[in-house]
Amino acid sequence: MKKDKGEILLVEDEESLREALKLNLEMEGYAVVSVDDGKKAIKAFKEEYFDCIILDIMLPELDGIFVCETIRLQNDKIPILFLSAKNTGADRVLGLRKGGDDYMTKPFNLEELLIRVEKLIAKNKKIDHIKDELSIFEIGPCKIDFQAQSCVDIHGNTIALTKKEIQFLKLLIDNKNEVISREHILKMVWGYNVFPTTRTIDNFIMIYRKYFELDPRNPVHFLSVRGVGYKFVM
Repeated sequence: MKKDKGEILLVEDEESLREALKLNLEMEGYAVVSVDDGKKAIKAFKEEYFDCIILDIMLPELDGIFVCETIRLQNDKIPILFLSAKNTGADRVLGLRKGGDDYMTKPFNLEELLIRVEKLIAKNKKIDHIKDELSIFEIGPCKIDFQAQSCVDIHGNTIALTKKEIQFLKLLIDNKNEVISREHILKMVWGYNVFPTTRTIDNFIMIYRKYFELDPRNPVHFLSVRGVGYKFVM
């Protein structure tokens, strides 16, 4: 059968459910890549293009929330549907707040899941050709262009940013006014198996202050919280 409805990444550690979902999605005309843990999910995401991700939360290696946050640092458009046995209101809010587009609890109705997947993909394709206004973020007179990986600094200069600079900026801005621990920053930006020193983070913060603060020695946007981490304030 020709798979022309879209490419789906299915992340589910329960084998029987994963195989049943994969079969039904393929019968609907989707091409499906299925994996059983968080590390494999991130690896698959980096290697292939997907139109939608169906993501369990309680996974081996790396949980679904961490996987979602990692994906969102690199791609904020791909629809992510959480599929989880965690069914409290707080669980749903957390999943959606961390980057999920939809949230279904187990046990679930298969027909409903197929409809939700179809609608998520259709909605995303409708807006795919429209310029993402959120790709431009302004801090006073400064501008950050996430798609172009560049910024206009406090002096009006256009500066190219590295991938890590963009990822760290996005993490800070996505968690505006919230303190982010050093450990979380290192995991999210540098990877779960790469741990540079915290001095590396300090250097990035100093760069951001130079670019975006009127007085880098007395910052108002990029703040250090002693003994905890960092936060971006607007």
